[in-house]
Amino acid sequence: QVQVVESGGGLVQPGESLRLSCVVSGVPFSHLVSGWYRQAPGKERELVASISADGGTYYLDSVKGRFTVSRDNAKSSVYLQMNNLKLEDTAVYYCNVPYGEFEYDYWGQGTQVTVAS
Repeated sequence: QVQVVESGGGLVQPGESLRLSCVVSGVPFSHLVSGWYRQAPGKERELVASISADGGTYYLDSVKGRFTVSRDNAKSSVYLQMNNLKLEDTAVYYCNVPYGEFEYDYWGQGTQVTVAS
């Protein structure tokens, strides 16, 4: 059974930081890419950052220099360090792991990040 569980969201003020965690089970995590997506009210879900099995990373342009994605294969976990948070970062953040013959996207339940003054 595949399980994806996010945590670490919360309410912060602009300029502050949060670290999101995602624990994945039921898949060969160390061999898979993993991504963080977010969805704000009224907007489409967008890819924020991803990290491949070999450590290669991708970042949405608007978060470059502020967010860092990392992984710990021993813990089957992926993290998103979010620094200098801005109002526009407010969204539900989801962890994603494509896996299987048809690369089905496994999603967590999401964790709310709210940036407000």
